[in-house]
Order: sequence, then C-alpha cells, then structure tokens
Amino acid sequence: MKRVIETRDAPAAIASYSQAVVYYTHTGKLLFTAGQIGLDPYTGKMVSGGIEAQTVRVMENINAILEAAFTSFDRVLKVTIYLVDLEDYATVNEIYARYFGPKLPARAAVQVAALPMGALIEIECIAAVS
Repeated sequence: MKRVIETRDAPAAIASYSQAVVYYTHTGKLLFTAGQIGLDPYTGKMVSGGIEAQTVRVMENINAILEAAFTSFDRVLKVTIYLVDLEDYATVNEIYARYFGPKLPARAAVQVAALPMGALIEIECIAAVS
C-alpha cells in the first residue's frame, strides 16, 4: 500500500509525479521523495543566489516534505544529490551537513548535464516513517 504526500510548503509537482510517497511494508513505512530543486514553493520560481541559495531551498523543501510525512532528517536513510557542476560539491556539502545530525545517511553525488528549470542542484531521499 502507498500514500501520496503533498504539502504547500514544498513546490508543487511540475510534471506527472508526487512530491513523495510513503510505502507501507510488513515491517514499517518508507518515504520516497521526488527530486527537489530550488523552487520557492510560494512563488513557483527558482530562488536567486546561485548554488548556496538553491541548496538551502532544496533542503527546506525536503524538510517540508519530511514534516508532512511525520518524519525528519534524522530518519533519512539514503540521499542522492545531482549537481550540474561537481565544483559545487564542497559548498553543497557544508550546507547539507547543517540539516543532518552526526548520524549521516548513505549518499551518492553525481554530476549531470542539466536539471529541470535550469536548476544547479536536485536532491532526493528515502526516509523511515514512524
């Protein structure tokens, strides 16, 4: 069984997908988020300010989704980061670390040719749900 997660505090889907889905297993629940880019959920526009501003906005969008699913960053198990330029990795890593406690999730970071709406970063995650 699955439950779709939607919140006005994260950007609405810009294509045919959900912000996130909770999947119920026989041992618990897992949340799978859609990739989040630096869209302001209230204006629908990309935030200005380069990689720093986009990374903060992405993390805030993920936080809103986690809260809507009744979970949090400390329950995130796996993260995938997509970057247009791997030269931004150190900056992204510093901002990313602010949102997670000392028990960091597993993570992959890859460089991609392009992201939707000219985004510089996209992040998706899998989290446990109570």
